[in-house]
Order: sequence, then structure tokens, then C-alpha cells
Amino acid sequence: MIKIFLVILMLFFISCSKGSNSQETKTLSSPSNYLLQYTLPDKLFFCGERVPLEIEEVRERAEREFYLNLQSPGQIIIYLKRAGRFFPMFEKKLMENNVPDDLKFLSVAESALYMPRSSKDAVGLWQFIPKTGKNMGLQIDEYVDERRHPEKSTQAAIEYLIMGYKSSKSWMLAAAGYNMGHENLSDNLKFQNSDNFFDLFLNEETSRYILRIVIVKEIMQNPQKYGFELGPNQQYKPFKYKIVSESGAITNLNDWAKKHKTTYKEVKLLNPWILQRSLPAPPKGKFWEIAIPK
Repeated sequence: MIKIFLVILMLFFISCSKGSNSQETKTLSSPSNYLLQYTLPDKLFFCGERVPLEIEEVRERAEREFYLNLQSPGQIIIYLKRAGRFFPMFEKKLMENNVPDDLKFLSVAESALYMPRSSKDAVGLWQFIPKTGKNMGLQIDEYVDERRHPEKSTQAAIEYLIMGYKSSKSWMLAAAGYNMGHENLSDNLKFQNSDNFFDLFLNEETSRYILRIVIVKEIMQNPQKYGFELGPNQQYKPFKYKIVSESGAITNLNDWAKKHKTTYKEVKLLNPWILQRSLPAPPKGKFWEIAIPK
């Protein structure tokens, strides 16, 4: 009887082990099954310019960005949520400057609609390095970093893209220049004797950059098509604030916040461009414009 019991017990453990392995295999294969539901669209555009997917090498690069983005559904959801906060402001400024709405997707590719600092010291929603930020009129010092000012950095990014477009007459090339610098792109255009982004041999980062933007645009404009059911109420809302102008120095930002019936935390969250606990007097003839909750 003991032997029979031991045999039955052994068979039970073997059966459980097989079931566990089977479930593990199913779990591991599920991302592949999810991805294989989708295929790259036959047509992709950026700012009205067509991506030539009939070129095998271009299509292969586009599929790389397509499946890598879909492989990170959590990141796509974060893009969609943060878009609710920043896209309305982007769209307003793009319209005011009479430039294509598609340019807002550069910020997604650059920063994931966040305020990171890269290994190259690029900062903010539009990832300006210090030199380019200053050249575009942004104040960057130990107290203030306007690369972290949503509205001002957006306007600077638009102006920088317009500079590239005036030179190349192509928004794809303007975006490529945004990534690698307009002078570097111009040098490549002259050396390779071409005015078509997809005819150029560029560094890997810039070669991927345009297609990453195009794919991000495709997924974010068609979230339900790719399995993302996110309602408007699930997006992050734009901050509601009013502006207080200050012509002098602020020696203690916490005391200043209390004076305006808010908190230091709220002031810092609404004004990420303020780096310290105080502000010096603004440049002559200018004011600090500080957002506080409505």
C-alpha cells in the first residue's frame, strides 16, 4: 500500500509540474501573440510627407519602431495620459505659429512628455541642450532653467523647427535637424547631394528618430486600433493656474507661496523652471511670471 501511495504521489507532482510549465510557456508567449495581431499600416505620413514604405530598408526600420513601441504598452498608456495635459497647449502654439500639428509628436519622442535630463544634459519636454536653449532665447542659469518652462520651451522648439524648415523646405528634414543639429544635417545634405531624408545615410539615432515619431503618431492617433481603450477622463488634465508677476527678488519662495495662499510644493510643481528656493531680481525691464493654483 505504501508503494502504491508513493507512486500516486509522484504522478501527482509530475502532473502539477507539467501544468506549471505549460502555464509559464503560455505567459511568456503572450506578448508575441499580442504583437502579431498587428501589422504596419500601408501608408504613413508626417506633416503631409509620405514615408516610402515600398523601400524594403525603410519598411524594415519602420517595423522595428512599430513593434518595439507596441512591446511597451505601459509606456504607450503613459504617453496617452500625459498627452491630455500637454497636447492642448502644444496644439494652440503650433496653430498660432501656422506650422503642422504633427510636430507635437516630437516632444513624445524626445521626452515622453516628461521633464528628464539626458546624458548629454538635454532637459525638458523638448530636450534642449544648454547651448541651443540659450541660442533660442531661453534663460538658463543656477536659478532659472526655461528649458523646463512648458510654454517657453515649446515656443523655442517651434522656432527652431521653423529655422530648419526654411533651410530644407521639408518638415522631416527639419525634425532630423532638430535631433542632430541643423548644421550637421546641412553638411550631410551637401555631402550626399540629396534633399530627401530617406535617401540619406545618417547616424543611427537620427535614422531611427523620424520613424519613431511617425510610429508614435500612428499609435497615439489610433489607440483603439492597437488595443488601448483610454477614455478622455483617464487622461491627465492640464494644470489650472493664474499668473502672478513679480518685478523684484523673492528671497524665500515658501514665504512667498504662503503670502499667495498656496504652498511651496504647488509653486514648484507649476513652475518647474524655478530651480532654487529663491529667485533673484529679474533682468531689467522684465518680470517673473509665476503660476499659482486658481
